[in-house]
Amino acid sequence: MPISPNQGSTGGGTTVTITGTNLGGATAVRFGTKTATITANTPTSVTVTSPSGTGTVPVTVTTPGGTSNPLSFFYVGAPFKSSIGPVSGVTAGGNTVTINGSGLSTATGVNFGAATATPTVVNDGQLTVTVPAGAAAGPVGVSVTTAGGTNNGLSYTYVDAPTIGTLNPTSGPASGGTVVTITGTNFSTTQSVTFGDTPAPFSAISDTTLSVVTPPAVGGTPGAVDVTVTTSGGSATADDGFTYLAGPGI
Repeated sequence: MPISPNQGSTGGGTTVTITGTNLGGATAVRFGTKTATITANTPTSVTVTSPSGTGTVPVTVTTPGGTSNPLSFFYVGAPFKSSIGPVSGVTAGGNTVTINGSGLSTATGVNFGAATATPTVVNDGQLTVTVPAGAAAGPVGVSVTTAGGTNNGLSYTYVDAPTIGTLNPTSGPASGGTVVTITGTNFSTTQSVTFGDTPAPFSAISDTTLSVVTPPAVGGTPGAVDVTVTTSGGSATADDGFTYLAGPGI
């Protein structure tokens, strides 16, 4: 006589189906000493809502013909989540985050706001999940659902990718040191600015403005280079956005 699922929340409320023979007319289904609520019954199955409980308990079905042999049901506590990392990423989703806590081994779903993703369980204390696309930029609550229930309490922030509007000035000496103002959008989480492949010192003045000091041109060679701004929401590139100028010669 199988029972499915054979585990559920300590708070009760799990829909459980017991299958077997001669189950019609069931008068009681007991989880240990507690009686479950019968919601459906046929000669070969009984569906119930589990009562609250702890540990492992015997489940029996009573009909006018007697009481069945017991099956085991395992009560699982609600999960606890202690941390999530990274705590932000692109609104398009697709990056992987790690959630740490306890009671995670039976995790079946992770919600980022209204969007649901299927996690990979590493062990009882850790799982990884690919972040689904967000509806819009901004913070959302993160909840983990296990056989023991659902636990909230963590937050993840969706970040839109940056855009580059203008650079001013657009040229300077190959020796570097030019202060360049970059205007655009979604700059508040800027992680790096590069001229070609060379990182440049920068300051995020606002979400729409960066102040950058150009590094020296590679090998002192003049010419146009791409300028790339990378944030936690992604990257944007101004192709040939800045031109290194050759110094005078006499």
